[in-house]
Amino acid sequence: MASLSFIIGIIGNVISILVFASPIKTFWWVVKKKSTENYNGVPYITTLLSTSLWTFYGTMNPDGLLVVTLNVTGAIFQLIYVTLFLIYAPKDKKIKTAKLVAVLDVGFPGVLIAVTLLAIHGNTRLAFVGILCAVLTIGMYASHLSVMRTVIRTKSVEYMPFLLSFFLFLNAGVWSAYSLLVKDIYIGVPNAIGFVLGSAQLILYVIYKNKSASAKSPEAMEEEGSAHLVKGGIEMHSLEDDLKNRSLNKCRSLPKPQVGRQYSLQKIMKTLSLTPYELQSSYPLHSDVEDGNTDTDHP
Repeated sequence: MASLSFIIGIIGNVISILVFASPIKTFWWVVKKKSTENYNGVPYITTLLSTSLWTFYGTMNPDGLLVVTLNVTGAIFQLIYVTLFLIYAPKDKKIKTAKLVAVLDVGFPGVLIAVTLLAIHGNTRLAFVGILCAVLTIGMYASHLSVMRTVIRTKSVEYMPFLLSFFLFLNAGVWSAYSLLVKDIYIGVPNAIGFVLGSAQLILYVIYKNKSASAKSPEAMEEEGSAHLVKGGIEMHSLEDDLKNRSLNKCRSLPKPQVGRQYSLQKIMKTLSLTPYELQSSYPLHSDVEDGNTDTDHP
């Protein structure tokens, strides 16, 4: 039985290390761009706290060798991530992150270790630290509930990477089995909860993976529809303005009536209808025509 638990513990170590190593690609881009952009450092800070406390728990547990090796490795990974985040974060975010690191990863573990070693004795010491570690692990697994809610609301698995969900599910399952073999309730309870939540994530992935390509979130569809309406309104307005401008330009380009030509035609028609006497007395002077004076009553 001891050999089986050791083998399962080794498997659990390998899977957990893969989970710890999953952000390497993210921080590769952070180093390459020399900026943390919109990444959040809180998950790495809290994971560093969790791995530190589990390491402390493992050192007090007679059967905690595999717990120590795993969480020391995890703490090293998280310490590297937090350090890189502090180096490349903007100034305002860097200050906030440094304060969180000082409180959660330095102050709180220091006080906890001091209280545990100085004020708590016997089996109560192990139970006290084990309960705290279990609560932190449950909180870590529960943080994925928001992702599951997003998947259900949007009917898309875009924000729930399959590999991460699968490794978290596998990790929780292996450590649940390990806890049954070594009869460690503090490892078993949080990982059993994580196994259930991981199973739920995989079920959601199977349900919504085929809908992700065609289904969009209501907000995205609403924004897209509004964009089309606005675009259509702008295009219609532009079309109306274009037609108006064309009409105005067409009117402006029409030939203007010439007063001289109209006057000449009217004069010819009038001349044909006059008697020789009227023709002589009514015909305007040559100077009047040149001046544009069409007054037939000129003496």
